[in-house]
Amino acid sequence: MGSSGAHKATAPSYSRQPSYSAPASSNSAVRFGFRGGLNVSDIQGDAVKTFTDLAGYAPDGAITKQMRPGFYAGIYATLPLGTSFAIEPGINYSEKGVVLRGTLPFPALDFLNANVTGTARLAYIDVPVLAKVFVTPGFYLYAGPQASFLVNGKARVEAGALGFTAYKQDFDVSNQLRKVDFSAAAGLGYQFENGLGLSAGYDYGLTSLDANNRFDAQNRVIKAGLNYSF
Repeated sequence: MGSSGAHKATAPSYSRQPSYSAPASSNSAVRFGFRGGLNVSDIQGDAVKTFTDLAGYAPDGAITKQMRPGFYAGIYATLPLGTSFAIEPGINYSEKGVVLRGTLPFPALDFLNANVTGTARLAYIDVPVLAKVFVTPGFYLYAGPQASFLVNGKARVEAGALGFTAYKQDFDVSNQLRKVDFSAAAGLGYQFENGLGLSAGYDYGLTSLDANNRFDAQNRVIKAGLNYSF
């Protein structure tokens, strides 16, 4: 009689938690998506010589180098290999290059604000193969190799004074650039449960851009953007 009212003691149960918890829908299934964002690019190495050789842009005054803004957009596939690791190949259209600004070497004419601007306007199809490691739920680091195929290469030269553009011309320099550029890509990001994601990264060019080996210059790209996985 008394035993029927007794409460049976139960031991507390514990479940082992994985080292990370990716978005639930991405743990096992292959996911596809698209991405896009801002590129801020530069050319390191003989950047000034690169442009003067390609476009005949050779001001005798001071030359300053600036990063060129652009954009990237493309698609990708995320291939999970366990709970915290994935391989992510992709294809992106990406704008790269650099901006050089030169002034005339005549102090007496500074009031004219005369200047020459040269812009390397390069466009590539990037094909990265990235390894992604999820450190915490949603947050990941990535790194991997990238091959970039030249789509378009132009050098734009503009000259002006007093705020007006007096000269502007584009030169096609595609045949003087390597058709394939190899780089190392790395960065970080956050993937939300609803498929939206944020990322930022850096592409470090490994090969020289000049097809004729006259100078040594490599692409450098800082990127930040959004992605959506479905």
